[in-house]
Amino acid sequence: MGAALLGCCFMTPQAGLAADCPGNPNALGTSRTIVVDPREHPRIGTMQYPETLPLADHEVVLTFDDGPLPKYSNQVLAILASQCVKATFFTIGSQARFNPEGVRKLIAAGHTVGTHSQNHPLTMNKMPLEKVRQEVDDGIASTLAALNGDKSKLAPFFRIPGLMRAEIPEAYLASQGIQVWSADFPADDWRHISPQRVYDLAIQRIEAKHKGILLLHDIQPRTVAALPRILNTLKERGYRIVHVVPATADRPATPTEPQQWFMRPPTETVAITRWPQIPNFVFTATRTLPAPVLADMDWRDAEILDHAQRARVGASVRTQWPQPQLSQPAPVSTLPTPAADVFRVPEALDLTLLAARTAADRRLARRAATAPVAGAPRAQAISTGQTRHPMQAAHQIPAAAPGQLHGAPLRVAPLAASNASLHVAKRTPRAEASAASKRMPD
Repeated sequence: MGAALLGCCFMTPQAGLAADCPGNPNALGTSRTIVVDPREHPRIGTMQYPETLPLADHEVVLTFDDGPLPKYSNQVLAILASQCVKATFFTIGSQARFNPEGVRKLIAAGHTVGTHSQNHPLTMNKMPLEKVRQEVDDGIASTLAALNGDKSKLAPFFRIPGLMRAEIPEAYLASQGIQVWSADFPADDWRHISPQRVYDLAIQRIEAKHKGILLLHDIQPRTVAALPRILNTLKERGYRIVHVVPATADRPATPTEPQQWFMRPPTETVAITRWPQIPNFVFTATRTLPAPVLADMDWRDAEILDHAQRARVGASVRTQWPQPQLSQPAPVSTLPTPAADVFRVPEALDLTLLAARTAADRRLARRAATAPVAGAPRAQAISTGQTRHPMQAAHQIPAAAPGQLHGAPLRVAPLAASNASLHVAKRTPRAEASAASKRMPD
C-alpha cells in the first residue's frame, strides 16, 4: 500500500494540495516527495554536475545552508510551516553542537537534514584526504549528537562549503555512500545585497530553467525577509514544491528514467548513447595485432621507438603496407681540370699590368732610369715597380753611354717571356752612383 501511494504521488504532482495546509487554504504546499538513492546518483546539481534531481517542469526543491542559527532559522521554519512547505537543510557541525535544539526542530517539522562539514572551510578543494575526512566525519558526528545518535533521522546528503568541489572530497563522500548536492540556481543571499535583490535573483533564475534546486541560507536576515515573497510568487506562477528524502531498506527509490536526471533531457530523435559500447566493439575479440616494424616508422617517431625498446616489445611482424622507395641520388657532374696555360699571362699584357703600380713606385722608377750603374751592361733591366708609365717607359730616351754622343738612338732589348722586363741604357757613372746610394728594394 505504501508503494502504491508513493507511485501515485510521483505520477500526480498535485497530490499535496493547498487545502491540506491547516489555516492557509491558499498555501503553496508540498506537491510530492521523491526518494533518491545516493549510490545510484552520487552528484547532483547542474551548477557543477551533469545531473540534477528528477523534477518535472515547474517543480522546485528548496535547500538551506549554514544553520541552525536560532535568531533566523526559527523564522525560516515558521515561514515554511505557514505555507506547508518541506525543504532540505544542510547543517554545520559546529552550529549543531551549539544549537542542538535547532536541529531537532528541523526533524520535528518534517524537513530533511543533511550536513555541511564541521567548520565550513572554503578550502576543501585544496585539502588532503585526512583533512577532508575529518571535516566530513566531524560534521556528521556533531549533527548526530544533536539527534541523540539516531542515524535514521540524518540523510546521507552533503553540500561542499562554498561549492568548492574537488576530486578528493567527492571520491571520499561517494565511498561513504553520501550524495553530493550542488544546486541549479542560487539567490546570492550570502552577499551583502538587499532582500529585494535576493527575491529578484531567485525568481529570475527559476524562471530561466523552470525547475531545479534553489540554494538559500537560513542564517541571513535578507533571506528571512525575501522568503515569503518568493513562495507567494512561486504559487502565483504555477510552481510546485518537491520534498526529497533518501532511500532506505524499507523505502525504495522512486522509479525514474535516466533522462529525467538531466535538466534538458534529449528528445526521442536524439540517441542517448552515440558511441558503441566497448564489449560490442569489433576489435575486442582480437587477441593480437601485428606490431609495427621499426623500418616502417618515420624518424620523427623517436619517442615511440624508445618506448618500444624499453618495453621489450617482442619480435615484430612485418605488415603488408607498401614500403617507401628511397630515391637514388643523381650522379655528380664533373668538370675537366683546367690546363696550365689558362693561368699564364700573355706577354702583350705585361705593360698593362705594370700600369697598376702606385705613384711611389713610379717615382722610384724615374730615379732609377736616370742613374747609370758602373760596370753594368748598356741596357739595365727595370723592374715592373720602377716604371712610371708603360707608354712613357717604352718611349723614354736614355742617356748616352760613355764613348757615345749625347742623344744617340735608344736601343731597347727585346722583352723576355719569363719576366717581361724593359731594358733601358743608363747615362753616366756619377748619376748611377748617386742613385745606388738611394736605391730601395722593389
